Amino acid sequence: MTRREMRATLRRLVFTYPYRITMDDTGDDPGDRIRGEIKAGIAWLTIDNAERRNALTSEMCQAISARLAAFAADDAVHVVVLRGAGDRAFISGADISEFATEADTSLAAAKVDEAFGASVAALESCPLPVIAMIRGYCMGGGVAMACGADLRIAADDAQFAIPAAKLGIAYNFVSLRRLVETVGQAAAKDILFTGKRFDAQEAYRIGLVDYLVPVAELEAETQRLVETIAGNAPLSVRASKAGIHEIVQKGSLADLEMVAARLRQCVTSEDFREGQAAFREKRQPVFKGR
Repeated sequence: MTRREMRATLRRLVFTYPYRITMDDTGDDPGDRIRGEIKAGIAWLTIDNAERRNALTSEMCQAISARLAAFAADDAVHVVVLRGAGDRAFISGADISEFATEADTSLAAAKVDEAFGASVAALESCPLPVIAMIRGYCMGGGVAMACGADLRIAADDAQFAIPAAKLGIAYNFVSLRRLVETVGQAAAKDILFTGKRFDAQEAYRIGLVDYLVPVAELEAETQRLVETIAGNAPLSVRASKAGIHEIVQKGSLADLEMVAARLRQCVTSEDFREGQAAFREKRQPVFKGR
């Protein structure tokens, strides 16, 4: 495909799909588009590319993985919230204006696909619970990123689609596996074969969304959910995530010793003793993650 043909294709996509794709290069550091802040044990990881409806470049995907690794290494962080900046989109997919910087669009697409797959894997393997807070458009790779999270809470204005079949592309293995694990084979096939757009109610019905709330209540409900998680024993929550991951990924081949070791770590911890004392004294426990 020539550069002229590629630009014509991109222009058609701009008018065909519900999110705007721009061709300008702001020169910003992609890492600056991924903001992280920690408040009271909660890490807020924000995709800040609002003028492109929070579309992701490969460099932004790499920055997400780096942020997750930093949060996981910080004892002060107990839960992560992944969200999009502004009120129009969670993540609208890949920022395909990145393709214009590559002479070979197939290589550019492969680069973006690899970065998305790595980010989904980073969300999945992060030892901390990750909550996706979804408002507005959640398209293409945005659905993959949402599936990489442990739980998804969405506003009732959210819209979803994976238009891969309309673009002549396909999901990578990691993203496919997470989608099937989240919604099941039949729903995954329906989403991918048709490329249709569906609303938040349908996403909730098929299990893509775990919590569905009015748009005006999204932030407050998300805050309540993550405060509940952050207030629980960190070692216990991490052990649960690791154990569930083993069950889902390996089934009968799960590392039983790893799961047992996590249990031993919990029942010999200071937090276990604090939990017992708080129960006896009829007060809220104060966990420290050790």
